[in-house]
Amino acid sequence: MVAAVTTANAAAANTDSARNSLATNFDTFLVLLTAQLKNQDPLSPMDSTAFTQQLTQMTGVQQQLLTNDLLTSLLAGQNTGLGGASTYIGQDVTAVWAADKLTDGKATWSYELGANATGAKLQVLDGAGKVVWSGAASELSQGTHDFTWDGKTTAGGQMSDGGVYTLKITASNAAGSVASQVIMRGQVTGVEMYDGVPYLTVGNSIIPVSTVISLQKHAEASTGIVDKTLDAVSSAASALNPLNLLS
Repeated sequence: MVAAVTTANAAAANTDSARNSLATNFDTFLVLLTAQLKNQDPLSPMDSTAFTQQLTQMTGVQQQLLTNDLLTSLLAGQNTGLGGASTYIGQDVTAVWAADKLTDGKATWSYELGANATGAKLQVLDGAGKVVWSGAASELSQGTHDFTWDGKTTAGGQMSDGGVYTLKITASNAAGSVASQVIMRGQVTGVEMYDGVPYLTVGNSIIPVSTVISLQKHAEASTGIVDKTLDAVSSAASALNPLNLLS
């Protein structure tokens, strides 16, 4: 990464140096050309072909420098936009993010406790910041725990699917308050851009890339059916092996 940054900085420095040199040479060329035109022999005027070719060459170099600037900006946009964020697709991420969409009657979060707690209160807030449900957290040990809300309010009503809700946690023990935070965990399935900022699709949540604190390779879970099928195929292949038939 350091080498890449160093190379990019060197390339930018070379481009700036070339642009400054071109500007100086172009100004000098115009001064000399003006002087030649003023002092030329009226009976034997200077051939315009030579300085026209020089002017064309300088213009071409200037256009090339402008093209380099455009390519640099495009590459920078790709690395910080969809191009860079697309590398997250298929990976498992952990992000400090508390918003999730209620889908099929449930919304899921994780919360992290910095120490063992004797009590922790969970609150689910709607888009307007109003608490629609509150209750005690069932897991109080230090570490990360999952929590699924069934979409029911504290009064027992059922919230409709599609709403975005935020989870809040406060925890304490005999020593006082316990550090805690709400996080989102899951596999990245897509990337979207909002106002030039890349967001990751994780489950039913849209998470800013800037909130990601952990990235891991996704581990595919094997099922018993798949394992049994592979065992059956392996047994059949072993039975058909010519070496086994001769033994």
